[in-house]
Amino acid sequence: MQTLRLYKESTINFSTTNETIGLEEYFAEGTNVLLIILIALLIILIVLGNSIVILAFIVDKRLRNQSNFFLLNLAICDFLVGAFSIPLYIPFMFSGKWMFGRFLCKLWLILDFTTSAASAFGVVLISYDRFLSVTKAVLYRSQQRRHVQTALKMAVAWIFSFLIYGPAIILWEILTGTYDTNEYSCRAGFFDAWYFLLCASSLDFAFPMISISFFNMRIYWNIKKRSRKKRNCSSFHMSEEQQTDAAPYIIATNIVLSSSNGKEKDNSSLHKTASDYAKQSFDSKLSSNSLSTSGQPNRVSVIKLSRDKKVARSLTILVSVFALCWAPYSFLVSIRAACRGYCIDFFWYMAGGPTARKTKARRALKQSTSA
Repeated sequence: MQTLRLYKESTINFSTTNETIGLEEYFAEGTNVLLIILIALLIILIVLGNSIVILAFIVDKRLRNQSNFFLLNLAICDFLVGAFSIPLYIPFMFSGKWMFGRFLCKLWLILDFTTSAASAFGVVLISYDRFLSVTKAVLYRSQQRRHVQTALKMAVAWIFSFLIYGPAIILWEILTGTYDTNEYSCRAGFFDAWYFLLCASSLDFAFPMISISFFNMRIYWNIKKRSRKKRNCSSFHMSEEQQTDAAPYIIATNIVLSSSNGKEKDNSSLHKTASDYAKQSFDSKLSSNSLSTSGQPNRVSVIKLSRDKKVARSLTILVSVFALCWAPYSFLVSIRAACRGYCIDFFWYMAGGPTARKTKARRALKQSTSA
């Protein structure tokens, strides 16, 4: 609590030094142990769960279609985060010191930022695939076995994700002439460049968010239009069936037995009315068969509509979770950089994401203690 109080009372700028304090100096020892256990369990779940997805895709060739390729892409992103990014970050997070050298620091930053952005664009690809399955079924089916096109889409997503942050991580110090002299520090050179972070956030958060929201809205309107059409068709067929059922059969024999002279005429009348009855009965059966035949496509369309509604619900959940997980990080990073570390409490730096992972300077703590 003393450390927390000194931190809150300090007014030294967060960005004035590259020295950092870790969680072991911010929380009690018991809390740190609990955090380590929880993070270790999280790593196990991430690695194990995504390994199962990747292994299933390799073993079962029936899973190799475009939709599952996009899910595989997302699983690879999450696997790299769980197997590489988080394990290397844990010692740095708790000790406040990077102990793996400058090269591994650069590699970690590049992979961390790239996989995070690729994960966001992977969600866009999945949303686009769901959009095609609902609104353009023929095109969707034709693309399911075109593995080259699918791989190309995934490659473009990864390349674009790297280009957002990779060159800046590698070249920022050279271009700006500012170098991090602290060998125990590992942060991107644009850590305090709010203008760069704002532009990057618009690419790896705003663009994916707008895209998946657009796909979700198009799916919603498509399903709503089809549901309205289905209701109209159902009411039309129901009225036709009611009219058919209500039509009575009139059998008129018109047989006259009064004289032998009228026998031929009466037989003719009987034959005519029987023929009319047979014709009416045949027309009725034909109409019934026609309704039954048209009902078969209707049942298929109802099943597809029900499936598309499930797709829409899952995509709505995807949009909500994406916004909930990414929006706080994107806003906090830009705000922190713009106000130079004055605006946001220490805890949110640690919880925010791959960029906002630093703490207030050790110098601030020392100056507050001496004061």
